[in-house]
Amino acid sequence: MNPELKEILKNLRAQRKKIVFTNGVFDIIHRGHVEYLSEAKKLGDILIVGMNSDSSVKMIKGDMRPVVNEENRSIVLASLKPVDYVVLFYEDNPFDLISRILPDILVKGADWSEDKIIGADIVKANGGEVKTIKFIQDNSSTGIIEKIVQLYSK
Repeated sequence: MNPELKEILKNLRAQRKKIVFTNGVFDIIHRGHVEYLSEAKKLGDILIVGMNSDSSVKMIKGDMRPVVNEENRSIVLASLKPVDYVVLFYEDNPFDLISRILPDILVKGADWSEDKIIGADIVKANGGEVKTIKFIQDNSSTGIIEKIVQLYSK
């Protein structure tokens, strides 16, 4: 974790702010992302979003992704009202980042069962909570990409 984030977390904890963490690719920002992040923010005072770097996205989604590069994704994501901080991670999952941040609340979509949520064990062991948020159906970057491919392959 960079020294700047370490100092920010120290100050937030001194102010007794409740820190919420979530993560994702956020390739093509859509309604599902915005509503999910808005709900996550309601769970605490500060929302930190761990965003997969380009190399991380390629590891989990293949060479054709991301469509939008990490610099552009992070700028758009950081500009959303509910998001306080965006932190890139380069591994295929955010476990190391979560273990360094140790949020009060770890959030994932309701399509994840708690036993499959990466970092849930360390957050709970540190006195934190794990929450899930219901997804808006038919809202995904992959679905948008597939629709564009269908439209332009005709």
